[in-house]
Amino acid sequence: MLLRAFIACFVALIALPSPALAGMDVQLSGIGRNLATEHCGACHAVAPGNLSPNSEAPPFKEVAKLYPPETLEEALAEGIMVGHDDMPAFEFTADQVEQLIAFLKSLE
Repeated sequence: MLLRAFIACFVALIALPSPALAGMDVQLSGIGRNLATEHCGACHAVAPGNLSPNSEAPPFKEVAKLYPPETLEEALAEGIMVGHDDMPAFEFTADQVEQLIAFLKSLE
């Protein structure tokens, strides 16, 4: 009986997110937000609740709803290309992709 209680407590503890990992996610998300502001903010709204400067560019909050962030990893790494000339092609490093994905996840 005591062993079962110990195992249940252990499982519950390891299932909790680590404060260090949570802090790392916040840090990655902040860097990703800065990248989005620098590279995308001229057209897309980066902050939730803001309108995009370019009415045809969806706010990042909408991008995060339309496309699960993990599905954008390859496109961010290889270069996002869309069907209009206004959006430049971007290629991000692996670290930048991780940061941008963390930022997009924070908007979900």
